[in-house]
Amino acid sequence: MDFALPQDLIAYLAELDDFIASDIKPLEQADDNIRFFDHRREYARTDFENDGLPRHEWEMLLREASLRADKAGHWRFSAPKKYGGKDGSNLAMAVIRDRFAAMGLGLHNDLQNEHSIVGNFPFVAMFEHFGTPEQQEEFILGGFNRQRRVAFGLTEPDHGSDATHMETRAVRETRDGVPGWRIDGRKMWITGMHVATHCAAFCRTSGKDGDAKGITCILVPIDTPGMVVDEYMWTFNMPTDHPRMHFENCWVPESAVLGPVDGGLSIAQSFVHQNRIRQAASSLGAATYCVEESVKYARQRKPFGQELARNQGIQFPLVELATQCEMLRAFIYQTAWQMDQIPHKELEHQLSDKISMCNYYANRLVCEAADRAMQVHGGIGYSRHKPFEHIYRHHRRYRITEGAEEIQMRKVGAYLFGYLGPRRAEFAQ
Repeated sequence: MDFALPQDLIAYLAELDDFIASDIKPLEQADDNIRFFDHRREYARTDFENDGLPRHEWEMLLREASLRADKAGHWRFSAPKKYGGKDGSNLAMAVIRDRFAAMGLGLHNDLQNEHSIVGNFPFVAMFEHFGTPEQQEEFILGGFNRQRRVAFGLTEPDHGSDATHMETRAVRETRDGVPGWRIDGRKMWITGMHVATHCAAFCRTSGKDGDAKGITCILVPIDTPGMVVDEYMWTFNMPTDHPRMHFENCWVPESAVLGPVDGGLSIAQSFVHQNRIRQAASSLGAATYCVEESVKYARQRKPFGQELARNQGIQFPLVELATQCEMLRAFIYQTAWQMDQIPHKELEHQLSDKISMCNYYANRLVCEAADRAMQVHGGIGYSRHKPFEHIYRHHRRYRITEGAEEIQMRKVGAYLFGYLGPRRAEFAQ
């Protein structure tokens, strides 16, 4: 067994480091842009008088960074070569996300806005596997050209993680001789609607509540009458771009359907696996950052005349966290590598439990590491002059989004006990 990272990936990490130093760090330091990352970050980023949405200046800075990364050939790294990418593997993306988060806060990688100079594009695989050629051209190429941006409209206010109880309904209806769908219902936490061009609305089109079959994904243009954003929900970590919204007599033509009618749940599941493993890697990197910063501080701080690090009460909790980081890193990298060995559509059936293990455990770990970092740093750790409170507030969200950790543990349990996955046949015997 060879656990060494591929040499081409190691070389690419060095190339990324050079690009950050030469192009991104100078931009971060220019024109007081550091206000978006220092103790002023939450206020600098948030337009509190405009529903708590991200400030325009903040989003324009992120845009400029991604434009520079795209020009340098980094932003589309994970995308297929035919779309200007480099066919970046799941393993490579996991390693990069881990490394970037371990660098701490910065313009190179700010996950509060899902921003990174090496972009994450799960919609590419979604449209590649389920879209028509026309939809692929419009939404994949249009997305990279910044003409299309799709919000993911799955969650509903009364059902949360249970996507099979879908109260939003779509029924066939012809208007002015054009066949289409009328949508009625409510959605919640539909991230990015303030800048989206479309909402991928998941609707019940047949069957009954609880059925996996009978859910359809419909791409609704943002200016469609009857699709209304009610309010943006203020959250633990601001700014917010997570609205509560509803559909009322909202009609779209038949061409707006993505993938098979009644088969939309597979689309939703295909979306989450890449996100979950990359989110896990980011949480791992942020946990590592918290541990390393705490170690440095404990060596420098000298209360009562000796290094804080001499105290086993300081050492042992950090030893535990460091050990968990190392074990989890091996597991995440292995799982990401395994994802690269099987077809994308098989992930749900063969590897979904391992991806969920990585995700929920990493998201817990970073919260523990951030909390410990605050404790080790004392009063200054609790302040906003250190990044630990921001790391905690942001990554605490991940224990709920992309499938709450309880939902992911339920998935792991179903695979472990053979109700789903490869062991199902074994237990059936």
